[in-house]
Amino acid sequence: MKSTVFGRAFRGRDVRSLVLTNLAARIGALAAVAVATLLIARTGGPVWVGALALLRVLPSVAGFLGTGAIPAASPYFLAPARRDRPRLRATLVAVMLVGGLGGALGWLVFGVVAGPTLFPELAPALVALAAVLVLSQIVVSTAKACCQGEDDVPASSLVILIEEISFLPVFGLLWTLGLREGLLIILSLLGADVITAAVAWARLSRRGFRRPGWAVDLTLAREIWAFGIRGEVGSVLLLVNLRLDFVIVEAVAGPAALGIYAVASKYAELLRVPSDAVLWVLYPHFARHEPSGSTANPRTMMRRVGVAVAAGAVPLAVLSPLVVPTLYGPAFAAAVIPACILLVGLAGEGLAAVAVGYLYGQGRPGLASAATGAGVAVTVVLDLLLIPHLGVTGAAIASSAAYISSTVACVTLFARATRVHRPALRTAQAHEARS
Repeated sequence: MKSTVFGRAFRGRDVRSLVLTNLAARIGALAAVAVATLLIARTGGPVWVGALALLRVLPSVAGFLGTGAIPAASPYFLAPARRDRPRLRATLVAVMLVGGLGGALGWLVFGVVAGPTLFPELAPALVALAAVLVLSQIVVSTAKACCQGEDDVPASSLVILIEEISFLPVFGLLWTLGLREGLLIILSLLGADVITAAVAWARLSRRGFRRPGWAVDLTLAREIWAFGIRGEVGSVLLLVNLRLDFVIVEAVAGPAALGIYAVASKYAELLRVPSDAVLWVLYPHFARHEPSGSTANPRTMMRRVGVAVAAGAVPLAVLSPLVVPTLYGPAFAAAVIPACILLVGLAGEGLAAVAVGYLYGQGRPGLASAATGAGVAVTVVLDLLLIPHLGVTGAAIASSAAYISSTVACVTLFARATRVHRPALRTAQAHEARS
C-alpha cells in the first residue's frame, strides 16, 4: 500500500482524511477569529484587539489550572483499554465542574491583584465578570476532548469550528442591542461558549456518554488529576511560551503595542494549524494502540509532517507585507516584521506535534511537559531583556528562540522513547507489508 503524506492509514480509518477534516475545521475557525479580530480592530482599535486576545487566553489558563488539565487527560482515559472503567465518565464531569468553579474563584482573586495591570481598559466589575469564561471555556474544552477520546474525531473537529464561528452572530446581535467595548467582548465570548457546549454535550449524549451509574470515583479522579497535572505543566509552559510576551508587552509597551503584536502572533500561528490537526488525530491513535499495534511509523510521520509544515512558513512570510495591512489597516503594518520572525521559530511545529502526540498517547505526558519547559527559560530571560528595548520585535525574537528550543527538546525525548519501541514498530510494519 502506498504511504500517505502522514504515514500509513490507521486501522479502519484514513489518517489523511481525519487530519484534513480537522485541518478544514481549524482553517474555518481561524477565518472566524480573523473576522472577529477585524471587526474589533475596525470598531475599537488595537486596544480592544489586545483585550480580546487576553480574554481568549487567560480564562482558559485558569480553567486548566483548576481542573488539572482534564481536556488533556480525557482522550487517554477514554481510549478502549480504559474507557469501560466504572464511573469514568461521571468522574470526568465532576473534575470538570469542580475544577472549573475553582478556577473561576481563582480568577476573581487574580482580577483584584492583576486586573488593573493586565486589563487597564476594563472596569473591575468587568474583570470579575470574566470569571464566567473560566467555567464556560473548560466545559467546551472538555467536551471537545471527550469527543476526541470517544473515537469521534469528526465531531470534535466540528466543535472546534462552532466554538469560533458562533462568536460572530452573538457579537452582531449584542452590537445591535447597543453593547460596546469590554462588555460586548465578554458576553460575545460567553454566548459562543454556551452554544458550543450545548452542541458538543448533546453529541456526546447521543453517542452514549450518559450511562447508568453516575457516581464519582475519587481514586480514579486522583489518577486523572495526576495524569492531567503532568501534562498541565506542559500546557502552562506552552502558554507561557506563546503568551508571556503578550503580558509583558501589555505591561511595558501598552495596549496599543499589544494589539499590533497580537495580530503578528495570530498571523504567524497560522503555521500551527496543520501541526495542531496532526496532533489532534495522532494523540488518540497512539492512546488506542501499543507501539506493536500501530501501523504508522512515528519517525516517518515526523519527517514528512516536519518538512510540510516548515515549507508552509515561506509563503506566509512572503505574503505578510500584503496581507496584514490589507486586512487590518495601515496601523497594523508594524506587525509584519514580528510575524516573519515568529515564523522562523514556528517552522518546527510539525516535528513537535508528532513527538507530543506520541508521548501523550503512550501515557508519558511528563516527558512532553519537560520538552515544552525547555523553552520557558529562554522565553523569560529574552522577554525581559528584549521587550523593554525592542518592543514587539524583541518579543518576537524571544518567542522564536523559545519555540526552537522546545522543538529540539521534543524531538530529543521522542527519539529516546521510540528507540525503546523500535523492535515492536519494525515487527508491526513487517507484518503489514506481508499482508
